[in-house]
Amino acid sequence: MKPVLALVGRANVGKSTLFNRITKSRDAIVADFPGLTRDRHYGDAKLGRREFIVVDTGGFEPEKPEGVVAEMARQTRQAVAEADVVVFVVDVRAGLSAQDHDIARFLRTARKKVVLAANKAEGMIDAPALAEFHELGIGAPHPVSAAHGQGVRSLLEVALEGLAEEPEDDGETACGADAAPIRLAVAGRPNVGKSTLINAWLGEERMVAFDQPGTTRDAIRVPFEREGRRFELIDTAGLRRKGRVFEAVEKFSVVKTLQAIADAHVVVLLVDATQGVSEQDAHIAGYVLESGRGVVVAVNKWDAVDGYQRQMLERSIEARLAFLKFAPVLQISALRRTGLGTLWKAIAQVYASATVKMPTPVLSRLLHDAVAHQAPRREGRFRPKMRYAHQGGSNPPLVVIHGNSLEHVTDAYRRYLEGRFRDHFKLVGTPMRIEFRSGRNPFDEKHP
Repeated sequence: MKPVLALVGRANVGKSTLFNRITKSRDAIVADFPGLTRDRHYGDAKLGRREFIVVDTGGFEPEKPEGVVAEMARQTRQAVAEADVVVFVVDVRAGLSAQDHDIARFLRTARKKVVLAANKAEGMIDAPALAEFHELGIGAPHPVSAAHGQGVRSLLEVALEGLAEEPEDDGETACGADAAPIRLAVAGRPNVGKSTLINAWLGEERMVAFDQPGTTRDAIRVPFEREGRRFELIDTAGLRRKGRVFEAVEKFSVVKTLQAIADAHVVVLLVDATQGVSEQDAHIAGYVLESGRGVVVAVNKWDAVDGYQRQMLERSIEARLAFLKFAPVLQISALRRTGLGTLWKAIAQVYASATVKMPTPVLSRLLHDAVAHQAPRREGRFRPKMRYAHQGGSNPPLVVIHGNSLEHVTDAYRRYLEGRFRDHFKLVGTPMRIEFRSGRNPFDEKHP
């Protein structure tokens, strides 16, 4: 197995910047704002030919077991327990603090290999300020600059020294394993239970779930396997209306969430049963539809509403999410873990629909049957003539229809054809796109 390297330290010492530097990515949100990272964030990294896993953690406060800080501390302890080596990140310019001593005391009792990284040390490699970090009692500090990349390679060499290398892949595993994992994003407004749902799936408190809007700030990806099928679960930050997004950090979170939705195969749109379907839920659903992602609408906290509220909720779903009529709507309770089995079945059905293979002969036959049943309307002296159809892509399914004068096909007739294709292939939960391509008429060109 790949060795695991966990980055630990107090808030705003540069752990996420170091994570991005090591993984050569921009996966972790970075800003001059303490307490930005809250969940464990995993990433793949390489040092030469050697591969390993890096874990970014939130600001660690071992002596403050209250509120969100306590949840963040529990996430960090779990990351330390999983790690083969811990990189303790401190801030050279801020100097040694009492909190650094508390973290060092915890790490000494964890019985893990610990490497001390003195960050923000650009131009201070021989500075006397580094000497004070020896009193932490966990070895000599390694001066690095995560922002500029100085000293990071030598830090990793020390951290990975002595750890068993992963054996070379003989190719059999790759051939026998399934294709790339199914990316499953959970999206919705703040505080609807997204992190609680992923924790229920995983069977552990993997995400910080707290009764406070905006607890999740980044798009956290977690590998998961169910019934022999691999998934990548993506917990996203809650999306609010533009007028209510004030912090720059939250604007970064919105961008990360929209990227996660666009990158997913299937999106679970989580709706809060106690608050009903809002205009913001419709906006999020609209973005999922524009992105062409398969979608399942899951109404969370269903056990917390009475019969009358359930009726009103069903009506509001029909009214505000009318453009998602093709999507399954399920009632769940992430906290009590009810309805999750049915939700998994719906997710599998939506993914199968989004990646369905539609043979050209079948599509062409369906097209000719549809035209024979109801021909497209004549537009002036032109009547669209459809010759054949083939599949042009998947996720979402794309049907390309060839013929003449197809630019005159109406939106109503496009929806009619979509309905015929949907019924035959039993497509559920995925948008479908139809593209018309008209052949060039050689007689349109005027010759001298």
